[in-house]
Amino acid sequence: MSPLVPVYMPDLSELLHGTQKEAFRNYENDENPIALRVQRTYREMHTKQTVNFVLSQHEKWLKFNHAELTVMEALDALNNIVDESDPDTDLPNIVHAFQTAERIRERHPDKPWFQLTGLIHDLGKIMAFYEEPHWAVCGDTFPVGCLPDKRIVYGSESFEGNVDLDNPLYASLNGMYSAHCGIDQLLMSWGHDEYLYRVLVNHGCTLPKQALNIIRYHSFYPWHEAGAYGHLMNDTDNETLSWVKEFNQFDLYSKSDHVPEVESLKSYYQGLIDVYCPGKIRF
Repeated sequence: MSPLVPVYMPDLSELLHGTQKEAFRNYENDENPIALRVQRTYREMHTKQTVNFVLSQHEKWLKFNHAELTVMEALDALNNIVDESDPDTDLPNIVHAFQTAERIRERHPDKPWFQLTGLIHDLGKIMAFYEEPHWAVCGDTFPVGCLPDKRIVYGSESFEGNVDLDNPLYASLNGMYSAHCGIDQLLMSWGHDEYLYRVLVNHGCTLPKQALNIIRYHSFYPWHEAGAYGHLMNDTDNETLSWVKEFNQFDLYSKSDHVPEVESLKSYYQGLIDVYCPGKIRF
């Protein structure tokens, strides 16, 4: 593996305090064209993500018959994707992938699995190349089949028009779930998190369980950032929550206008890919 290539990133302590932290995940700036795009994406998501829609997406995508790509080929494809749900950056996703991985490598040089998790966590966004709308690819996730929590982006009122709210089975606090059933029993809104998790399990990826859970829940912001859905957690979910929160500081606060030297970093990360996720992956 090649030696660490220094990449400038703002100090994490600067981002976690004061106005710089507050600048992230700002969904209220109606005059910003990026913010208006984000609002449109979430309004569609909250109206159209239903139990039936999610199940239809499982049927569509979990045959893993859309493409066969190596991790690096999939990363290169992300160079053509800008996340329409992200108010923090308008840079291509491959830049964010290497920003996240490099920040993790700075703080966790002894955890190569964690570094690789940072690099690949958004690979599920490859769905956007197959005419999948961004509201079904990107953005914060939430469980369907129960009442939406008011701590979801734009609040529960943004779900007006979602037909599941007219279904008595789904229109309650627990909905179709039982209290403390466990986060892994929830049917999550469809997006790149759940998709990539399923892709990696199908591939036989040897990343540890912590990494797979990070990938599966890193966009579940109402849970890991706002404390929602605690009534559905079981005793084993606290470990998952702690890892997702640890990852989030590198995922969210690694965003900046600085573009890392992607080509010079590829050989290092290819070494990690060869250990944990070698070969062609079926998407």
